[in-house]
Amino acid sequence: MAILDVKNVGKRFGGLQALSNVNLSVAENTVHAIIGPNGAGKSTLLNCLVGKLIPDTGSVMFDGQSVLGRKPYEINQMGISRVFQTPEIFGDLTVMENMLIPCFAKRDGAFQLNALSRVVGQREVIDHAEHMLRDMNMIDKRHMHAASLSRGDKRRLEIAMCLAQNPRLLLLDEPTAGMARADTNNTIDLLKQIKEERDITIAIIEHDMHVVFSLAERITVLAQGTPLVEDTPDRIKGHPKVKEAYLGETQDAA
Repeated sequence: MAILDVKNVGKRFGGLQALSNVNLSVAENTVHAIIGPNGAGKSTLLNCLVGKLIPDTGSVMFDGQSVLGRKPYEINQMGISRVFQTPEIFGDLTVMENMLIPCFAKRDGAFQLNALSRVVGQREVIDHAEHMLRDMNMIDKRHMHAASLSRGDKRRLEIAMCLAQNPRLLLLDEPTAGMARADTNNTIDLLKQIKEERDITIAIIEHDMHVVFSLAERITVLAQGTPLVEDTPDRIKGHPKVKEAYLGETQDAA
């Protein structure tokens, strides 16, 4: 059963047709990767899914409900969380303070500027934040300022902040960008653990094929704003259209 259903989505920026007739179905409780060369429309599609952009044509349905016209925070409250290409954390706050923010928002449905001062002494919110940090193996770093974390730990914290809201769909925009190989492998292991332990669907945009083939159960390839092919990782690896899109080869090339 599809939890995310994209039909005939198109998006134009002036004379540039960024997306054209995009159809995408992401099955519940799977890991679905969206790949393609630079300029293929991957980020534009992702922005249409989370309300940052409104498609010119088509529909985007999450669990049977349209996300179009909803604000990003409303889409988040529906059960969709996004991990950005550059970690979106509060560098001047501690790791624990960062975790308290989504925990407070999950409990009360909103976050206000004085939220951190008001959660002090509220045990259930603190317990939830500590629980998430333990799950992410970051409890020993709870008093560190987030800006001082490694790239891998910043990503780990951001994922923890998303998971604190119990999303049903986690969208990952190049989660290993800029990481050393060790951090990349740790992130792969973390995402595998999350998938095993939670009732969650993951859609991932990623350039690193090591990451894609380590995680994905289905892969959609975009080229020039249009889906080129969708299949299992094994079939994608040697698909002639995929080789042509990435390498400029023709199917009958030597």
